[in-house]
Amino acid sequence: MGDVLWESFSDPSSVFLPTMRIIDNVDTGKKVVVSSWKNASSPETGDFASGLEALNIPQMFTWNDGRPYWRSGPWNGLILIGVQDMYSPYLDGFSVVDDHAGSFYFIAPQVNFLMKTDLNSSGSLLQKLWNDEKKSWDVTWLAPSNECDVYGTCGPFGSCDIRATSMCSCLRGFEAVNSDEWGSGNWTNGCQRVNQLECDAGGPNGDGFVRLPFMKVPDFAEQFTPRQEDECRSRCLGNCSCIAYAYDAKIGCMFWSDTLIDVQQFSGVGVDLYIRLSPSDFGKEKDKKVYIIIPVVVGVACISAMIFVAWCWMVKRKGQKPEQKKVFQAEQTFPSDSTAIVMKQESEVDSIEELPLFSFETVANATDQFNEDNLLGKGGFGPVYKGNLGGGKEIAVKRLSAASGQGGHEFKNEVIVISKLQHRNLVRLLGYCVEKEEKMLIYEYMPNKSLDFCLFDDSNPSKKVLDWRKRLNIIEGIGRGLLYLHRDSRLKIIHRDLKPSNVLLDEDWNPKISDFGMARIFGGDQEHDNTARVAWRLWSEGDGLAFADEGIASSDSKGEMERCIHIALLCVQEFPKDRPTIQTVLSMLSREIVELPAPEQPMFDEKWNGLPVGTTVAAGELGHSVNELTITAIDGR
Repeated sequence: MGDVLWESFSDPSSVFLPTMRIIDNVDTGKKVVVSSWKNASSPETGDFASGLEALNIPQMFTWNDGRPYWRSGPWNGLILIGVQDMYSPYLDGFSVVDDHAGSFYFIAPQVNFLMKTDLNSSGSLLQKLWNDEKKSWDVTWLAPSNECDVYGTCGPFGSCDIRATSMCSCLRGFEAVNSDEWGSGNWTNGCQRVNQLECDAGGPNGDGFVRLPFMKVPDFAEQFTPRQEDECRSRCLGNCSCIAYAYDAKIGCMFWSDTLIDVQQFSGVGVDLYIRLSPSDFGKEKDKKVYIIIPVVVGVACISAMIFVAWCWMVKRKGQKPEQKKVFQAEQTFPSDSTAIVMKQESEVDSIEELPLFSFETVANATDQFNEDNLLGKGGFGPVYKGNLGGGKEIAVKRLSAASGQGGHEFKNEVIVISKLQHRNLVRLLGYCVEKEEKMLIYEYMPNKSLDFCLFDDSNPSKKVLDWRKRLNIIEGIGRGLLYLHRDSRLKIIHRDLKPSNVLLDEDWNPKISDFGMARIFGGDQEHDNTARVAWRLWSEGDGLAFADEGIASSDSKGEMERCIHIALLCVQEFPKDRPTIQTVLSMLSREIVELPAPEQPMFDEKWNGLPVGTTVAAGELGHSVNELTITAIDGR
């Protein structure tokens, strides 16, 4: 009496519910998995099962008759890094827990809305939310979602990219095992190495690594927790059996020593994967030619310089002045006989790994000598110009003014920070230029300019293009970019100066945040509109939609608009503890969080003294900052 014969959460069928535990005990081998039905109408156990594999680094799997069918990639303490949607908050709240007794379990969060995950008879995991209006389940996520998500589609040492013309390709340094099969679309046998590794860790002609950004890392990773990221490379290079490595800030080093299987190219998210290659794979023969060419070029240049100096000396002796030809140079123009035309890289800024260093001449030519016709705008940092590198490659050049006060060391740090930020909703930095007093950043060009230009310039025809659907997409894209900066990037960045002029739009009207991190260096006062007072007054009077642009306001979108205004008011509440995180904001926008709390009145001329809520302050002290310096005005942002 009293013995449990069956318990639904301990022996689930095909449905995974919040608070249910998917368990893997690495000591006993006991697992709790969900199993598919045989077909849509028969609850008999089917071919597929889904569960946790906790050996080495925990991962989620779906198996087809015991063989891997889909893999989530390793758990890093926050997300499963092989699930692209987990880099946004749409699958947030899931976790893998180690109970320190050999048992690991994967658990879904307890939520205030109806959610479930089904494993259907075809092997697809489908996350569903209940739509009370339609009285049906909406599919919000599924895996696998395409052919590249299926385990090992491209075979060993193959990489899958669903966007490519041929979705399977061999990793660099590898070739198809059977070229005829590969050409016909049969990638099962995968690829094999072209040149064998030298296993010479210290020699000048030893093995090296090629970096593949935005990847789903292979299966069978081994973990090592380093003191510094550079240890991953040296540790792999010193082990002849190590053929690849990757680094994640939460996991540490990941190494592979046998085969690389289930590798996938992501878009804008993922991990840098470093593949070990033989020196022959890096084109050493070409390098030898360069060693011959360089001395010849240097010798010719030296002779030319000597002839030029001798000519100038002869002209001076004869009392003649050469023709005054203007040479476009850093900050100004110089006559061609001036010694100032010698271009030298500022010594305090060395080259930065992984980012191209542009010469001043290249940037000047690309912008037609910084022609006013190419001026895109100006800010406290200096002007921004449109440029063309040839071959249709358009760029935006931010030319930092001397008034910005940035030194070489600060500039280098800033470039390093930006170069490590890679996300589809952040403007991509293509390179930089440092010569004499000039410091420039070269970005990808955004043809639809900035959000403020599209929203507030009545003469701009694109204002009519930005209907409500595009604007909502822009709002969500900005949120995803901020979430990456706050939570998922290698460096945690607080933007501090997010405004419409710092949101750029690409050719498809996708938003890209720019100028991230700059406010931290430049400082200074920034002009901003205090619109919170008008938002709040209309809202409190029950007329929040009156705040919307008349050109897009409609009865169809009224509910979504009012919800966005509601969320915005939550973000500008007086006390920081009351404001939602960007992660929560995105969940509100996607209606993962359905019920929204009532917003408090935003801060206008009132102020928060920086002390915990409820802390009493003596009379007369509230008007002073913590360092007892007075201020002339406080304006809520």
